[in-house]
Amino acid sequence: MTSAVERFERAPDERFAIVSSTPYVLLHVAVIAGMWLWPPTWELFFVMVGAYYLRMFGITAGYHRYFAHRGYKTSRVFQFILALLGTTASQKGVLWWAGHHRHHHKFSDMDEDIHSPKRGFWWSHHGWILCPKYVEAPLHQIKDFAKYPELMFLQRTWAVWPFVFGGALYLMGGMAWAFWGAMVSTVVLYHGTFTINSLAHVWGSRRYDTTDTSRNNFWLSLLTMGEGWHNNHHFYQSTARNGFFWWEVDASYLHPEGALVVRRGVGSAPAADVGARGPQPQVRRAARGGAGRALRLPGLAPRRDAAPAGPA
Repeated sequence: MTSAVERFERAPDERFAIVSSTPYVLLHVAVIAGMWLWPPTWELFFVMVGAYYLRMFGITAGYHRYFAHRGYKTSRVFQFILALLGTTASQKGVLWWAGHHRHHHKFSDMDEDIHSPKRGFWWSHHGWILCPKYVEAPLHQIKDFAKYPELMFLQRTWAVWPFVFGGALYLMGGMAWAFWGAMVSTVVLYHGTFTINSLAHVWGSRRYDTTDTSRNNFWLSLLTMGEGWHNNHHFYQSTARNGFFWWEVDASYLHPEGALVVRRGVGSAPAADVGARGPQPQVRRAARGGAGRALRLPGLAPRRDAAPAGPA
């Protein structure tokens, strides 16, 4: 019997691109080799962890919840800061990342999904990034942010900013800081982020009976600042908050009294499902309106009634 993974054949443009993937591969090799030159210490470990979570915030609160899902509004200045911070993570440009992610939600776990784990762990984890098919930014998916020239500038120059980040660490602590804070941290950040594509649809529990295979996972949430509450997210896509209960740790969700007030116009789950203790624990079923169409329940696709994209 043919398995779900075996059903999908790789098209010629979905195969590993040797030339364009070389920097990604060489970075992994360099990190392994560099351990002999700059062996780990507690100081370097904390530099790595700090750089990891700083830039993870740029991916989760910036690239994902703000640019891909419009979960809240902020100023144009902080919008740029979020995009710049995410760009230092070396996960391509903000419009590339957010545009492809919108496509994923429209066709989650369907044949059109660009990184469904039904196509295998390798493909969903990073194989889709290393093929030529998805090199270009899908600007048609993200027209609401492509209108900002400063974001287009970051999109065009995304490969420069990880080096700027590494250079700043070098000036602060020398080559050891640059190696652990920029290189080691970036590799760990790659795979921390990619676990949401490869593992958060196969490992964990399901509160909501969505039409995809998304799951909630406490351990992935610690690793990704709250992105592991993936089943919650797929049911209520337009919210800035992925953890619905007090024990669902979601470090990307800023408290309204926090120093960085970015939650004006925050999208929220429908009131019928969210109370003082979070959503009611019963299973909620979402129905798909036909093949190739996005889920119609509030929050499962970019909503026309959501807070407008861009600065308030």
